[in-house]
Parts: sequence; C-alpha cells; structure tokens
Amino acid sequence: MLDRPAGTVTAVPVSRRGQRGLPPEDQLSIHAVLGMLRRRRHAFLVCALLIPLAALIAVKQMTPRYIATGALMYEPSEYKGRELQSVLQTDPTTEAVMASQAEILHSMHIAAGVSDQLHFISDPEFNQALRPPGLLHRALRHFGLGAEPPDDIIGPRVDDSRINTLLAVRAAFDANTVKYSRVIEVKFTSENPVLAAAAVNQAMDIYIKDQYRAKSKAVETATSWLSERARVLRKQVRDREQAVTDYRNRHGFSQGMHGGLEAEDISHLSEDLAHAQAEQANAEGRLDAARGRAGAEAQAAIAPSVVQLRAQLDQAEAQWQADQGRLGPNHPSALAEQREIVDLRRSVAAEIARVVSAINAEMRAARQRVDALRTDLEEARAREDRGAQAQLPLNDMQRELDASRQELQAVLDRIQQTAQQAAIEVPEAHEISEALPPTSPSWPPLRPALAAATAFGVFLGLLLVYLLELADTSLRSGEDARAALGLPCFALLPETPRRRHQAMSIDEYVTRKTLSPFAEQVRALRAGLWLGSSRPAVIAITSARAEEGKTTVALALGRSAALSGERVLLLECDLRHPVLAARLHVAAPVGLAEHLRNKADVAALIQRDTLSPLRVIQAGRIGTDSPDLFLSGTMARLLAELRHDYDLILLDAPPVQAMTEARIVAGIADATLLCTRWGATPRAVLLHVLELLEEAHAHVVGTVLTRVDARAHVRSGHADADVYHRRRKTYAE
Repeated sequence: MLDRPAGTVTAVPVSRRGQRGLPPEDQLSIHAVLGMLRRRRHAFLVCALLIPLAALIAVKQMTPRYIATGALMYEPSEYKGRELQSVLQTDPTTEAVMASQAEILHSMHIAAGVSDQLHFISDPEFNQALRPPGLLHRALRHFGLGAEPPDDIIGPRVDDSRINTLLAVRAAFDANTVKYSRVIEVKFTSENPVLAAAAVNQAMDIYIKDQYRAKSKAVETATSWLSERARVLRKQVRDREQAVTDYRNRHGFSQGMHGGLEAEDISHLSEDLAHAQAEQANAEGRLDAARGRAGAEAQAAIAPSVVQLRAQLDQAEAQWQADQGRLGPNHPSALAEQREIVDLRRSVAAEIARVVSAINAEMRAARQRVDALRTDLEEARAREDRGAQAQLPLNDMQRELDASRQELQAVLDRIQQTAQQAAIEVPEAHEISEALPPTSPSWPPLRPALAAATAFGVFLGLLLVYLLELADTSLRSGEDARAALGLPCFALLPETPRRRHQAMSIDEYVTRKTLSPFAEQVRALRAGLWLGSSRPAVIAITSARAEEGKTTVALALGRSAALSGERVLLLECDLRHPVLAARLHVAAPVGLAEHLRNKADVAALIQRDTLSPLRVIQAGRIGTDSPDLFLSGTMARLLAELRHDYDLILLDAPPVQAMTEARIVAGIADATLLCTRWGATPRAVLLHVLELLEEAHAHVVGTVLTRVDARAHVRSGHADADVYHRRRKTYAE
C-alpha cells in the first residue's frame, strides 16, 4: 500500500463491526406503525379491499339457504302404574330426557317420514342423482373411470339414491332443547323457504302422532296383559282357598280360635303356678320364723303364743335368779320357781312344735299344688307345640292366599285406571309455535362474512406490511443508515422525474436550479463533510454496486463547491466504465490512465466544466492494468502535487463490488463517501462493502442516500422525511 504524501490528514479507520447491523433502539411506537402503513399503503389497501370484495363476490355467488324454526313443548304424563312401569312409566324430565327427545326428532325415522310426505326423493336439492353431473364426474365417465353398478346382482339391491336423500334430509334437520325449559326447537335448512317451513311442521306432526300411537298401543297391550293376569289370579285364589279349607278339616282346626285357646290355657296355668309358688315361699318363710330362724319380730308375727310363753319364761328365770341370790338355791321359793321354769320350758317347746306342724302341713300342700300346676303347664305347652307344628303349613298356605288376593285386587285396580287413561290419553308433546316461511336467507351470512373478511383483510394487510418491512433490507432513511452501518447520513438526494428537468440532467440542478431540493441536499452533503473535526482534502466517492449515482454525486458536489469559490478538481478513477465525457459533452484525447502510464502531463489532462469553475480529469483509455496504475507511485505523486493547487480533490471511484481498484482509491484518499441507492441496496451488501473498505484501511466518513423517491419518503414517517414536505416549497424554486 502506498504511503500518504506529507501534509495530508491521516485518518485511522475505526472498526464499527460491533455497532453495525443493529436494529434501531427506538421501540415500536404508533408513529412507527403509521409510518410503515404509509410506506406500504398499496399492499395494505390491496389486502384490506380485495379480500372483502372477493368475499362479497363469493357470497353473492352462493345459493341462499333459509332456516325455518318451530317449537315443541314436551310435557310427560303423570300416570305411573306400578305393574306397567316398563310400558307406561315416564322418566323425570331431566336434561338427558330432553336430549333424547331432541335426538328422536333428529332421527332417520323422522327424516324418512318427512321425505315421503314432501316427496324429497324427486327434489334435486336433496337427491344428488337428479342433479346434472359435475365436470369431474363427466371427465371420469369420459375416460371410463366412473364406477357403474353391475346389472347382474342377485338378491336385494341397495337404493343409494334413497339412502343419500334421507341422509341429506337428516343433515338439514336440527333439534335442540332450550336451556332450563321443556321446549325443543326444530329447524330445517333448505333453498326453498316454504319447503323449509313445511318440513319443520311435518316433522313435529310425525313426532307427536308417533308418541300418541306409541302410548295408545302401550295402553292396549297393558289392558290385554292385565285381563289375562286377572283371569290367572282368580283361578289361583280359588285353588288356594280350597286347599286351606281342606287342611283345616283334616287337622280339626277351628278357624281363627284354636291357637287362641291354647295360648289362653298356658297363660292361666302360668298365673296359677306363680301364685302357688308364692304361697309355697310364704309357707317356708313362716316355718323359719316359727322355728326362730328369722328373728324375734318374724316369730312374733307368725306365733304370738310362743312369744308370750317365752316372755313368761324369761320373767320366771329373772325372778329365780334374783331369789336364788337373795335366799339361796335350796330355799323353797327358789325351788318352786325352778320347777315353774321347767314347766314353762315344756310349754314353749310344745307350742313351737304345734305351730311348726301346722305350717309344715300348709307347705306340703303348697308344694303339691306347684308340682301339679307345673305338670299341667308342660302338657299345655306340649299341646301348643304340636298345634304350632300343624299350623305352619296352614300359615304358609294362608300367606300365599293373601298375596294372591292382594295381587288380584291390584290388577283389578290397574285395569280400571288403564281403562280411564285410554279415554283421556293425550300425547306428551304439543306444538307451541309452528314454522313459518322465513322472509330472509339465513345463509350465507352476508354481514358477518363481510365483517370477518374485512377484519381478515386488515389483519393480512398489517401482516403483509410487517413482512415486507422485515424483508426490505434496503436503507430508506438516515436513521436506517446510522442504525445499519454505524455511519452518519449526510444527505438524501432526490430523484427528479425526466418530465420535470426535460433535457437537463440531474447533476445540472446544482448550477441551474440552485434553490431546488437536490441542490439543497448537495449543500447539506458539503456541510456534513466540511464540518467534521478534520476537513478532508481528498475524498473518494464510491458505491457498493453500479447505478447507485456516485458519479452524479461527485459531479454535483464538485460543482457546488466550485461555485462557492473553492478550487475543486474531479478525477474520474473509474477507468473501466467512464461516463464524464457523456455528462460533460466533451471527450478528452488523454486522461488519468495516460498520465499514470507516464504518457501525458497533468496540465494536458485538466478540463474546465462549462457550467462551473470545476476542473475535471477524465479517465482516459480503458486498459487491464487499472489496479497497478493506482498502486504505482505516480498516483501518489499526482495527489501530492494536486493538494497544493486545489482545496478539494474528488475521486470518482468505481463500485466496490464491481472492481478492485475502488478499494485502492478509497485507501489513498483522506475520506471515503459511500453512495447508497435509496430502497435498493441490501444492508448485507453494504456491510460487506464496509468490511472490504476497512480491510483496505479506508476512512469511510459517512454515506449519502441517492435517487430518493421524495413523495414516498414524505409518506414514510421517518424523521428526515420533512425535508421534502410541501411546506418547504417556499424555500425552493
């Protein structure tokens, strides 16, 4: 690489790889969304308008369908015969019961009845066999691919036409229960509103009549069964009554009294036995009291004479003791008293023996009575046991007889109730609202379809706008340039339509229309380059690809600076694709290539611009040694010589990706300006170009957006879009 000549401003390229390619730090705001919509309004409007329009056309092309609605009230009867529950009982009206009734209304049986009554088999709407064959069917039949039923089938054939018709009719029906009620809504969909209403009414009529017929048939079946059952039960009752009578006669049972007499005898004997046992116990107690075993009080109650004798004996003994101590034991009074005591003792013993003998006699009589009663009681119980054993078969026969009588009576009662119900039988459902022909189609739903299509179109439009924004990797504003490249954007040069400048080229705007937006942006570019920390003297102007407008920028920038009094020289360094001769309308015999080949002097190369004081050196003749020419010392010496004569030297370099010498030219310049076509150059290409320039040690100071669509940029919503707003016209031509 050539060294820079003395006196030039040396700029060390700073790598921005850590800052490039990053999205803007601003969050997605309402302003940004509106800006995206303004930029992509055509795509958004296409989706938002075409989709509802297509939906409207599609809806208009559809065959309208009408839905007729009728209502039934399901009220099950309250009659519940116990013997007839399997036939006549109605379940409680629960959600399951109502759902079952709705399914009955939606059954194939109802569909078949309606189809037969309204002759749907001859209606092409429901019988597909009557419709003209479609394009696919005709094509298959033409090529012999259509399935044709064989004619030699043995046995019954399946009527596919009727089956398909019934399926279509059933699919057109709909029955639903109204929540928290016993109402069932019946609906039918058809292309004919009158036919739809007739189908609903016919279905409800068939359902109600089927219920009435089913209940009437059930009542008839129940009556017949009950009559036969009553006949069987009458015979059974007579047979069992005769069997009970014969058994009683064989065993000598009195009807209703035998069992009662035996029980009464046992009861009386039990009471007598209890009294006899009580008397025996009383006698035993008196005997113990008489013998003195139960105490003095009990003995006094039983034998008062014994007590009196004992009292006399005790008194005599006490007197004898007193006299013996006072008179002595041999005293006649004491002896007499002693003999009296002996007599009293004999009297007490004799009295006790008499009382005991009397009580013993009573006790023996009581025992004999108890034994006799016990024997009688055991015999009575034995007789009762024998009677009970003989009564068991009779009891069984009596229970069977009673059961037969009760069943017979119940059957006779049910016969009466069934006869009454047959007279007042009503169906469990009745119509509460007949179906009327609908006045407007229910399908296709025009308003909901349009609303949904509009919402979908808006959503798809927004999605498309967002996807287009994501897919668009070009630069459309200075913000994008700074965010993607990490470089300042000095200017946005507009693309002027040819009808406005006619024969005038865009680069002539700087000299001919000095107040135009293009000229103003060129001046903004000059200000951005000049107001830096170090003003560059040699600026290389390049681009990533061809047709980016780099030559236009170089020529316009040179003319603008020259008109401001600066000494400016423009070197055309694009040796393989020179265009200055066509732009200036003057072809030079020699150019920069000849000087670098040491075949021409610098003074012979410099040309004057016809529109400004700008000096120009054209490229010269094309050759294959372009990279070597720029790497030679001649190019460095030329720039060093020109620095003393000119304030600004502009190098119109070729595109970086097109030719290698672009990096060489950018490397020997003080600063490099990268031209980027607005809305065209991808960011990935620009990032790659910047890496190539940095590898060449080029100092890329900024970028400029070229060929900007002013109208589209104004609608974009970017911050720098205001430079093209109509309010700026007061400052321009």
